[in-house]
Amino acid sequence: MTTPFRSAFWVESGHFQTLWPTLFRRPPALSRRRERFLTNDGDFFDIDWFGPAGRPVVILLHGLAGCSSSSYILGLQQALGKKNFQSAAINFRGCSGEINRKAAGYHAGFTRDLNQLYWHIKGLSPALPIAVVGFSLGGNILLKWLGEQQEKLGLLGAVAVSVPFKLSMCADRLDSGLSRIYRDYLIKLLKQSLLRKQSSLYDIGEEIEANKIAQLDDLSTIRSFWDFDDRVVARLNGFSDVYDYYEQSSSLRYLENIGEKTLIIQADNDPFMLPEVNLISDHLSSSTMLEITCGGGHVGFISSNSMFGRNYWLEERIPDFLAEQFTLTGHKFRRSGR
Repeated sequence: MTTPFRSAFWVESGHFQTLWPTLFRRPPALSRRRERFLTNDGDFFDIDWFGPAGRPVVILLHGLAGCSSSSYILGLQQALGKKNFQSAAINFRGCSGEINRKAAGYHAGFTRDLNQLYWHIKGLSPALPIAVVGFSLGGNILLKWLGEQQEKLGLLGAVAVSVPFKLSMCADRLDSGLSRIYRDYLIKLLKQSLLRKQSSLYDIGEEIEANKIAQLDDLSTIRSFWDFDDRVVARLNGFSDVYDYYEQSSSLRYLENIGEKTLIIQADNDPFMLPEVNLISDHLSSSTMLEITCGGGHVGFISSNSMFGRNYWLEERIPDFLAEQFTLTGHKFRRSGR
């Protein structure tokens, strides 16, 4: 049973909780197996598998500008392996170290690849329990997907962490105070990635796709997510404008339709969110549980149970929640002997 989260005294600030793992954590080195999935639209995405074969599968979804090698993904894969789960960490399109083949990539409402992966695993092993965990933008994708499905998927459970339920509010938050540091860093990464993709698409002969990027407005003038999402994400993904993108992709509108056992974990000092973002209780379905912790930042959650960042609370809470669901479904849970 996981103890309630209590922030380590030396990283109580939401900013410190957010930045410490990125700047100072040394993630575990795992021996993983990569699998590539081809998509119906002529693109691909890659999965990194870890853990004992034949055990329940946990699909992991990273956040914006992350990948399967983000420290929170690797740390959770290791923790899940110790609990005798296998995990499949998705790299959203263009995030696996190889640029994808289309001008458009992934975005906050892009559920298509998660859906393909889930039904692929389900088709190979219909009786194998499957859970899904999403962080930040990946958590928004997860909750939107669960709401879209509506009918019972038969998941073991789902966990969403640090979710931007209402994208417009999060874009506003990142335009204020110290949060502009994250905004500027992320937008810089996204613009650099887009320009590399344009060059790569020309190199592989995908001129039509490369020209879609070339025809975008001057990227150097973009300073906010409102601007980036309007001039890049909305245009490349068929939305009429940023307002349409935010409206269609924000998970808030899908929460009441979720039928799977779902845990949502949010921090009250997340520097990516306005406080109003967490006021979602009236939108939750009966199968969804919301935990708002006192402290934790954005995908930080460094607990006071250890010194100097060695205890990442999510890596206790998430496996324990999934193990509990596994037991409740009538399975006898066994710890790994490794």
